[in-house]
Parts: sequence; structure tokens; C-alpha cells
Amino acid sequence: MSKAPVIAFVGAALVSGAALSAIPGRGFSVVGIPLDSEAETAPEVSAEPEGSTSPFTGLPCPADAEGAIPEPHRPVAIMLAGDDQVRPLSGAGRADLVVEMPVVAYGINRFMAVFTCGGEFEIGSIRSSRDDYIPLAAALDAIYGHWGGSYLALTQLNKGVWDNVDALRNPFGAYYRKSGIPAPDNGFTTLARMRSAAEQLKYRTTLERDRLPYTHTEGASPSSYDAMMIAIGYFGPYRVEWRYDAERDRYLRWRGGREEIEHTTNEQVSAGTIIVMRTQVAQRYGQYNDVRINGSGEVTVYRNGSAIAGTWEKAETPLEAPLIFRDAQGQVIPFARGPVWIEVVQTDTEVTVSPAGETEALGPRP
Repeated sequence: MSKAPVIAFVGAALVSGAALSAIPGRGFSVVGIPLDSEAETAPEVSAEPEGSTSPFTGLPCPADAEGAIPEPHRPVAIMLAGDDQVRPLSGAGRADLVVEMPVVAYGINRFMAVFTCGGEFEIGSIRSSRDDYIPLAAALDAIYGHWGGSYLALTQLNKGVWDNVDALRNPFGAYYRKSGIPAPDNGFTTLARMRSAAEQLKYRTTLERDRLPYTHTEGASPSSYDAMMIAIGYFGPYRVEWRYDAERDRYLRWRGGREEIEHTTNEQVSAGTIIVMRTQVAQRYGQYNDVRINGSGEVTVYRNGSAIAGTWEKAETPLEAPLIFRDAQGQVIPFARGPVWIEVVQTDTEVTVSPAGETEALGPRP
């Protein structure tokens, strides 16, 4: 495939006289190489995952100790800390899907790790809920695990708006504190504990696939440009880089200039699909964010070393209305097989993409 000279641009640009279309606008820069037009064909979408496969990753659940591959359960979403002192996290690198989002504007990030498969690894350090995460947990049909929360979040959750397991009440011993770790960083759980508590709370624990309208494909997809490295300009130590490993067909994660390591495996965190979801973020009460989760906005989905530009959408009602990602033609964007990371960013957050695995350091916002 012939390629044009490499040049940098922000927003819509021309590369060797050809327009590189469908680029997300504000705060987005690309060192761009357009793909040949004949490569921009619709992918063949596989059938909806069945049986033992995760609806998020499209992969079978890991075998248990006896070698059997279990059925996936209703998702469990658990809030995890983004603070530097708790690294490496336990469980984030083994989740089917992770949502990363700022809980303070231009400040602290937090994670919501979502699991459908089993495994007796520990998960933590666990953090409190924010009201912005509630519609996301509902959109993913996930039982929501958290250690307390903001006033706005607990006001909703205590009214029963969504199935949740709060460590402040710690029903049926769902959570525990680890010795030798200072509070509040010593809160942990396991999926077995969470699912046992959910069953005793009379929550539905079976997976209902029709609530999760995601598909997966192998190989190429209708792409706008190559994306071998993605640098996301979160504030300070929360700055993220994803670098594509073609041999593994996975993006590897760096945070704050360091490899993101999964504590329970000592392996670098990786993902098959990275989703950068742009939305409005405002400060509330001087310490909390107000992140717009309902409605629609710009999105870019990165998979197989390339990018697909489109829109995200989520209806406000019902609360469990799914979060959907569509391309420029209005079709649902399929995920690559493997874990999914959703990076929720403010509309002015700078995202720098390189087709060659190299990118300039992100400077401060003007």
C-alpha cells in the first residue's frame, strides 16, 4: 500500500492533497497516514458471542482449576482507585472492560472495572461511587460495587435505582480490608464474594446478552487512519499512552510514563479495543465532577492498529439504556477480541495519535 508523507495536523487536515475525513475535532491531533480507499470496506461482523464467551471481549472465559470453561455471569462493576500510591492495581488488568474517567476536573481519575468471567483473584483498592458512574454501570447491566460514595451517588443508590453492593454496609461479607496497607487503600473484594452477596440480596446474577449490543470481528475494519500509539492528555500523573503490539494484536498501557502492571499476574495491562469518548465535564461543589454520560458525542474507537471515528449515544431513560458506539454510517462499531478500555475525556483533552508508535510529549493546555 502506498502511503503519503507524514505530517502533523489538528482536527480536519489534508495529507498529500487528500482529506483525512471523520477526525474528532476539538483537542485532537494526529501524525497522520491515510489508508488507501480500497481498504475502507465494511468488516464482516461475526455472530453475537454465545455460550462461554464474554459479551465484552468476545473471548471464552478462562478455564477453572479443573480445566472447565465456565459460563459468564451478569457483569459486576467495581470502582477502583487511580491514585499513584495504590499501583499496581489488582483486577484492572483482568477485567473484561474498564471505564476510566476524571472524578475531579483536570485532576484525579478513577476506574470502573467490569467482569463477566470468574477467577479467584483479589480486586482493589476499592473506591467510592460517583453519580456519573451509575448510568454507566446500568448501561453495562452490571451489579455496581463501591466503597461508599458522594452524597449525590448515595442518594440515588440508597433509593434502589440500581443493583449495588456498598462496602459501607458490607452485606454478607462482600468486602475485606488487607492488613499492612493504610486506609483507605486497603479495601478489597473477590468476584466470588461479590456474587455471593448479590445472590443473597436477591439480585439477578445471570447474563442477559440482549442487554449488551456489542459485536466482534477479526482483522481489518473501516478505518480513518493508522493508530499505533495513542497518548491521552489526562492531568499530570494520569496521562495515558496505549502502544500497539502487532504480534499480539493488543494495545499495551502506560500511565504517568510507567508501564501499567496488573498486580495479580505481574503482567502489563493490555486491551484489544480502546474507546476515547468525548463529553462535557464541569466542576460541582468544588470537589466533584459532573460528567455528561447521557446523550451523544464524538468517539474514536481504536482497534487492530487503526482508528474508527464516530459517535457515542446513550438515552437518559431508562437508566439501563445501553451505551452504543456508531461509525459515520450509523453502524455499530465492532470491538476487536480482547479487553475493552473506555477512556472518557473532556472535550478539550488533547489526544495525540501516531501511526508509527512514536508521538511528541503532550504539553499543558493553552
